[in-house]
Amino acid sequence: MSRKSNLDALFGARPLQKPQAAPEPPAPEPEAFAAANPSQAEAEFAAANPRAPDRSRSGPVRAMSSTLRGLAARADAAAEIESGTVVVEIEPERIDDSFIADRVADASDPGLAALVESIRESGQQVPILVRPHPEAPERYQVAYGRRRIQAARQLAQPVRAVVRPLTDAELVVAQGKENLERQDLSYIERAFFALRLEEHGFPRATITAAMGVGKGDLSTLISVARTVPAEIVRAIGPAPAAGRPRWMLLADRIKAAEAHRIAGLLTDPGFRAKPTNERFAAVLNALAPPAAKRPAPQIWSDEAGRGIARIERTPDRVALSFDESLEPGLADYVLDRLPEILAAYRAGRSRT
Repeated sequence: MSRKSNLDALFGARPLQKPQAAPEPPAPEPEAFAAANPSQAEAEFAAANPRAPDRSRSGPVRAMSSTLRGLAARADAAAEIESGTVVVEIEPERIDDSFIADRVADASDPGLAALVESIRESGQQVPILVRPHPEAPERYQVAYGRRRIQAARQLAQPVRAVVRPLTDAELVVAQGKENLERQDLSYIERAFFALRLEEHGFPRATITAAMGVGKGDLSTLISVARTVPAEIVRAIGPAPAAGRPRWMLLADRIKAAEAHRIAGLLTDPGFRAKPTNERFAAVLNALAPPAAKRPAPQIWSDEAGRGIARIERTPDRVALSFDESLEPGLADYVLDRLPEILAAYRAGRSRT
């Protein structure tokens, strides 16, 4: 068998007819071709690169991975809480008042009962704002939302809150801004809030930012708070219907009055049972200056002793009246001659 026939037999191909002029190239022996091209190449490749066995994590490794994921999730949640981007639930007993009080306690506050019922029926819709307590771990200080905390206490449920790491200045500014926007602080509460901020050492710029007022109004607020004693404010309560003019009037009356004039009033059970606005009115009236005594009216009588005219005098007015039943037409006669009487009066004064 020729070499060409051997190749055809090796590859299983049919022999091809080639021109006789072309010389046939030499071909290797079948044994040499087979040795140069082994038929089991895949097996040699597999032997040089063995397949890695399937890996399965052990129990401790899985537990550690789960722990790390949990720690990362808690760290992310803590970062969100510290930045104030999430709302959390906190037991009311863990929340303390702000270091600057902005409320006057009122045991008869009718709005608190309505707030309790609203939260009972619809839940707490607006979260409060707190900061981590600077001195007590695991506790908080409220910036605003004190009445919502009171309602949550009555309902024995946690309060929804945003937690932010506020400085003292940021806390009082947030506290004042919220009260300004909600418009639920009375004038005297705002006055004492301003006074407490000043006594705490905050600069006027911070106080005006927290109060949302100008320098002149701030001075008036602080002046009223300095004049009205705190015990009187506690006895009266917030008195939301009494605005700036009436509180300024009360401050003026307190300056001129003696303290004992209202001491008995403040301790009277009947006074304490009144609503806060009525308590304010009672104190304001109790400190009113006594009315000036009017002199007794004079009676002018004719020669027969009949009291025809009555004269009543006050510091700036004189009233003259006539008894028409005794002397009909006398009043009209006097009125008609008032120009003559006035001219004669002025002429007499000019000669003196």
